[in-house]
Amino acid sequence: MPWWFAAAALLLAALAIESGLLAYAAYVLLGVLALSRWLAAGWIDSLTAVRSVKAGGVDAPEDGLALEIGDKVRVEVVVTNGGSLPVTWVLVEDALPSTSTDPRFPKLKAKGRRVGVGTIASKGEMTLEYSVECLGRGFHQIGPCVLETGDLFGLHRRFRVVAPPKFVLVYPRIVSLLGYDVSSRRPIGDVVMTHRLYEDPTRIAGVREYQPGDPLNRIHWKASARTGVLHSKVHEPSTLSGVTLLLDFHLGSYHKQGEPFRSELAVTAAVSIAHAVYLMGQQIGLVTNARDAAERIRTEGWDADPRTRQQAQASAATVEAARGVEPLAVATGRGPELFQRIRETLARAELSSVLTFAELLTRTAHRLPRDATAMAVLAEVTAESAIALGNLKRRGLAVSCVLVQMGDDAMERAYGLLASEGIRDLRHCPSEEALPELCSHSVQRLAPYAMA
Repeated sequence: MPWWFAAAALLLAALAIESGLLAYAAYVLLGVLALSRWLAAGWIDSLTAVRSVKAGGVDAPEDGLALEIGDKVRVEVVVTNGGSLPVTWVLVEDALPSTSTDPRFPKLKAKGRRVGVGTIASKGEMTLEYSVECLGRGFHQIGPCVLETGDLFGLHRRFRVVAPPKFVLVYPRIVSLLGYDVSSRRPIGDVVMTHRLYEDPTRIAGVREYQPGDPLNRIHWKASARTGVLHSKVHEPSTLSGVTLLLDFHLGSYHKQGEPFRSELAVTAAVSIAHAVYLMGQQIGLVTNARDAAERIRTEGWDADPRTRQQAQASAATVEAARGVEPLAVATGRGPELFQRIRETLARAELSSVLTFAELLTRTAHRLPRDATAMAVLAEVTAESAIALGNLKRRGLAVSCVLVQMGDDAMERAYGLLASEGIRDLRHCPSEEALPELCSHSVQRLAPYAMA
């Protein structure tokens, strides 16, 4: 825009001093500006791109590839000039989100030609080829492709985002646990709950109509008197079977100093516990206040018509703002399909600042089954979260806690808050190397705190 003002000022000066040569120069400058603007707009509009993502020679489906940590994918981007004029220069960059390529903890490692500069003839092509190694779990975005071109004088530049991104889902690592006794006070065992062989007569789960053979001590006399038909009590089982994982993924619970290592360790611990319980044939479930990366991308999307370099770069990156307020939950049950859903949910989980852990339990307490241990995976224990877990215990649930990478001071505070609510089944996970021993050790109140 300053060039247009300069040309207009030059033309006005030529008219004022009646200089034909200066007016001719002003007209030439205006013509060059108009031609450059027209060429830049025509070149950027004539460029298109197509991306292919392959793993093991198989193209990625519409919903993305499902991979393990360590797998590699091949990416090919073909930029085509469909116009009748050659593009004198174009800068092509296939973008990867900065959150996935953080040098401190990279989740994707690209190798090859991801950025290219060159000339594309009329009906010609430019190809970028590179490989991406999956180093960490997540729902990773590959692309889109950012194009930049302009006139030969550098007066006008145009940007365009083409080739919508594709996605790969990388599952979290599963660590084999030694020992599966995740609730020592109310042990987990292979119990056929449909037959209810073991019931607690002090805990009434509901009322049903009387059936022949029911003992007299099971008859609910008040319900029978109220309805005029005999009703019998239904008691809750006295033996627990399975685990409902309560993963705290609130942004405020994970200090920046330990990120992203603590949050990744929390996910690894949760999926490893779920896998161990699944192998025992018991029920598993998941409740978390994390943000679903796939849902965030689907609802927020990315800008496909940038006007500046900053807008082009921003549109190629994932949006960080959280929109949803609903917790992620997988109903407690049995079967390989359920474990796969839990694994996929944990793979897409991102830190969120919407729901705290206490608010999460308030919203989902009514969904938690009483015949499964409620195991909380926590990176920080606050008074509110301890009270919320205590409320679960007072509702009749067995509650256990896994504390992730806590120092001595944080461990002492966590033990005091949880013990005051009657929760003493605590387990500490200081690192991934110590994760196999997680279920065979519990925190004991010694000086300093130790595992026993």
